[in-house]
Amino acid sequence: MAKQVKKSKEYRKPNQFREQQLPASDSAAGHPAGKTVPQENKSNPMILISVGLIVCLALFAYYHLLTMVQMKDLSDSLSMPDQRIFGYTMSDIEALRATMDSDAVGQLNYLHKTAGFLFPMFTVVFTMLLFIRWIPNRRTRWLAWLAPIGFAVTDIWENFSIDALFTHDLSAGAVLLASILTTIRWALLLITAGLVIGMGVFRANRGLKGKLLAIREGTD
Repeated sequence: MAKQVKKSKEYRKPNQFREQQLPASDSAAGHPAGKTVPQENKSNPMILISVGLIVCLALFAYYHLLTMVQMKDLSDSLSMPDQRIFGYTMSDIEALRATMDSDAVGQLNYLHKTAGFLFPMFTVVFTMLLFIRWIPNRRTRWLAWLAPIGFAVTDIWENFSIDALFTHDLSAGAVLLASILTTIRWALLLITAGLVIGMGVFRANRGLKGKLLAIREGTD
C-alpha cells in the first residue's frame, strides 16, 4: 500500500501579510479604481472663437467706418443706404442715383460682394459657436441663435436689394423693401451685439464673485 502523505498546513505570520498588502495598497493609491488621469486639453475652442470675433469687429470697422464713409466722396457727401439705420425714401435714392456714376455704383456693388458678404457670415458663424460654449440649454441656445441668423440673412438680402435700386428701374415697392431690410438688419445686429456683451459681462461677474468667495474661504 502506498504511504499516505500527511499534508501540513502552512501558517504565515501576521507581519508577512502586512508586507504583501502594503505594495498592493500603494499601487491602488497611485491609480484609483475607476479613475483615469485627465489629460490636458491643449486646444482651447475659445481661442479660435475669440479670434473670429476680433475679425468680425475688424470687418465691421472696415466696412461701415472706413469704406462706406469713403463712398461719400463718390456721392456728393450723401451717405449710402447701408448706413441709414432708420431707412430711406424714394427721394433719397433718386438723389443718390443722380450723383453716383457707373464707377461709383460698381464700387458699391463690389463692397457688397466682398466685405458686405464676409462680415455677416463671420458674425453668424462665430456668434453661434460662442453661444454653444456659453449656453448649455438647447432651447435657450436656439432662441439666441435667431438674432445672428436673422441678421446674416437680412444683411445679404439687403445687399442685393440695394444693388437693384441702382441697376434697375426705380419703384416705390423696391425702395420700401430695401429700406425695411436695412432697418431690420441694424436692429438684429444690435441685438446680437447686446447678447454677446451681456452674456460676457454676466459670466465675468460670476467668475469674479467665485474668485472673491474662494479668497474669503481661504482666509477664514
